[in-house]
Amino acid sequence: VQLQASGGGVVQAGGSLRLSCAAAGSMFSLTDMGWYRQAPGKQRELVADITTSGRTNYDDAVKGRFTISRDSAKNTVYLQMDRLKPEDTAVYYCHVDEELGGIRINDYWGQGTLVTVSS
Repeated sequence: VQLQASGGGVVQAGGSLRLSCAAAGSMFSLTDMGWYRQAPGKQRELVADITTSGRTNYDDAVKGRFTISRDSAKNTVYLQMDRLKPEDTAVYYCHVDEELGGIRINDYWGQGTLVTVSS
């Protein structure tokens, strides 16, 4: 399974970006899909994730500004980022879990896409 992320870029504070991540290749069921980010000098942290049933979870720092969604038919997860702040600047990584028979068997990371928010 390969994850291809896109949508990063440079935006002014208060602006918006939409990230996409599509999974391709031979796979079983993709369950939880999510976005993580890593700022310079910091550890990678969860931004948001979404289950197959659509239940979402957000880091407190992005609640009310970011929206995660998925198109399971396309094996794609999205992250709509609004009202961006300079502290949102980071490399954003998508992540998915693969399941077979109710058991998590693998997880995959995308290559990362850089989001830079200027003040």
